[in-house]
Amino acid sequence: MVISLPVHAERLPEFLSKVQPSEIFPTADRYGEPEGKPMVARVYKGDEQLGLVFITTDVVNTRGYSSKPIDTMVASANDGTITGAKLVAHNEPITLIGIPQSRVDKFIDDYIGLNFITTPPKPGVAPSDIISGATVTLMVINDSMQRSIKTIAQQYQLGTAGATAAAAADGAAAAQTAVQTRPRRAVGMDKQDIQSWNALLEQKAVTKLRMTVDEANKLFEQSGKEGVVEHAEEGPGDDTFVDMYVAVVSQPSIGKSLLGEAGWNNLQRRLKPGQQAIMVAGEGRYSWKGSGYVRGGIFDRIEMIQGDNSFRFTDAQHERVVALAAEGAPAFKEVSWFTIPEDVTFDAAEPWRLQLMIQRVLSVSDKAFVTADLAYELPQGYYVDDPEAEPVTITAPIEAPAAEGRKLANQTAGILDAATDDGVSSQLWKQIWQAKKAQIIVVGIALTILLLVFLFQDWIVRYEKWYDRFRIAFLTFTLVYIGWYAQAQLSVVNTLTLFSAILTDFHWEFLLMDPLVFILWLFTAATMLLWNRGTFCGWLCPFGSLQELTNRLAKKLGVKQITVPHLLHTRLSAIKYVIFFGLLAISLYDLGLAEHFAEIEPFKTAIILKFMREWWFVLFAVALLAAGLFIERFFCRYLCPLGAAIAIPARFRIFDWLRRYKMCGNPCQICTHECPVQAIAPEGDIHPNECIQCLHCQVMYHHETRCPQVVATNKKKQRQAAAKSEHEAEQTAKTNEHVVHFVKPGAKITVEK
Repeated sequence: MVISLPVHAERLPEFLSKVQPSEIFPTADRYGEPEGKPMVARVYKGDEQLGLVFITTDVVNTRGYSSKPIDTMVASANDGTITGAKLVAHNEPITLIGIPQSRVDKFIDDYIGLNFITTPPKPGVAPSDIISGATVTLMVINDSMQRSIKTIAQQYQLGTAGATAAAAADGAAAAQTAVQTRPRRAVGMDKQDIQSWNALLEQKAVTKLRMTVDEANKLFEQSGKEGVVEHAEEGPGDDTFVDMYVAVVSQPSIGKSLLGEAGWNNLQRRLKPGQQAIMVAGEGRYSWKGSGYVRGGIFDRIEMIQGDNSFRFTDAQHERVVALAAEGAPAFKEVSWFTIPEDVTFDAAEPWRLQLMIQRVLSVSDKAFVTADLAYELPQGYYVDDPEAEPVTITAPIEAPAAEGRKLANQTAGILDAATDDGVSSQLWKQIWQAKKAQIIVVGIALTILLLVFLFQDWIVRYEKWYDRFRIAFLTFTLVYIGWYAQAQLSVVNTLTLFSAILTDFHWEFLLMDPLVFILWLFTAATMLLWNRGTFCGWLCPFGSLQELTNRLAKKLGVKQITVPHLLHTRLSAIKYVIFFGLLAISLYDLGLAEHFAEIEPFKTAIILKFMREWWFVLFAVALLAAGLFIERFFCRYLCPLGAAIAIPARFRIFDWLRRYKMCGNPCQICTHECPVQAIAPEGDIHPNECIQCLHCQVMYHHETRCPQVVATNKKKQRQAAAKSEHEAEQTAKTNEHVVHFVKPGAKITVEK
């Protein structure tokens, strides 16, 4: 059965005037009038009907990375063959890592010529390789095209004689497959008794999906993608690959049982009238969360599907749960609840399913993807009939019913329910490290070079021009390669997550899932004990690099720099510590809420999303960069919570590598005035918490014409050398004093000593 839910406004008429018939359907010369539900337009050559066209979002309401619809126009011949496909509208950041539009168009073009009636696609498998970096966008396009084509084929009898009928009534007749109606359900708010974990499982108020390593490998093998067998998940076949649970926690009995009284009250404060929420918990090797939500703000591995509507959650709807409160509930590595977005059509009392996207890394630029479904339906007693609402129509099967979705997934993957295995493997992170070997090598070489610069700084800084050019080149590498390309921008969110994990249930594999981020954290942790926070802030922070490079450009263009008075600068520097401790306190109460407030960091906007975001985030990031044109590294100095976080342990550094003279600060103030971040006090002391290790003061320390101490020392050495030379000359003259007697030519010369 398929349950009909409210539909959204059709968009096909909007695009018919923008796309010529021949663009989407070769040999066609006109469209017919839009008709039917879902809406289509028949395509003609003269009076001959060739097929029909539709917009995927008129059939299935899928949403992409931007949480907005992706509109693809599809043309199908009467026999079901796809004759054309065109991306007509979207809000996706597909240029996130420099992906050209042409590659996305090529992905869509690979559907042309396929016939999903005669050759049904394998679940979750696209006809073309998924482009790394546009994973969510292309997975949504693939899913929406496959499901919408299947729906249209059945509704309009493609591949049968009924497909050639020109009357709109034929399309309507094809859709008239209703078998019965029933009252629409509503979440029962009167049931509020507390249930144990086992009771919730037995009643199916909490449902689960369990997959072993063998079953995951089998699912990938059935996808048919080249290379998946060679990169199979290693380890015992009966190990738990993923063990995932879902529930509707906006229902009082379920919510109070799982979240506890305090957690339930917190949820109620977040929910608006009529809004629903679900819980997702997971254990095993594979993370249903992944790390995409930290970088891009979207949970790209799970998708909510109900009827023809589907959507993904963003970090704005996310709340992390430390532990479940239900009696007998196991400890999960990942537990969260999500509020249903307000602009989404969703009825928590009606059947729905959560689709898990499973990825396998094949190489640095190639991944394989399959999906598995976890079906959910509120059990009787947890919902009530709503006689005032429009009745639900139960139609003939257009796609796998929600109640049968799990069965279908299990048949495909060979999934069998079994006891939970608490073993956790590190095989997945090893695959990721292997796939990103080239990036690891590049960053490893860069870190080695930087380490050598610090170790031999006394010699290197003597070559002022060479060193300055090297610094510009390294900052450019940090911004372009580490930041924009590899997206390895560290964030205070990583610090808060690590702190929370240590206090709860720490697992190394979550840190190891992103090799470059892990390596940078390890390097930063080690070097800040040898130097200070400046090894990261001054050299390895992409946003810090962007600030310094833009400030250098501003100086070349003659932008006047603002020198903040030392007393005011000291007071303003404390703001970032207040921000960090505020975020830390919030994270102890609610890590998800702390992640929202951590948007004070413009890193996600400027580095990860390359300014392709909502205008208010972009405006905030641009404003900080604009301030940095007048006050170098304005954000680093006064607002950066990450800089504050790593400055605290840096106080325990082992060595003090920055050399100073006794006259530094009294009377000499050159370094104080020229420090780019005002980390040197008028008294001459360097504040390690504010220093970015740019080594400019060390360049000055050895400068032969600008440092008064060096100039005075050199003059003294010159005077000493001159006096010594004069003294040696006198000694030589006395030693070699002699009398030479000149005699006649040919006579012997006598030297008298």
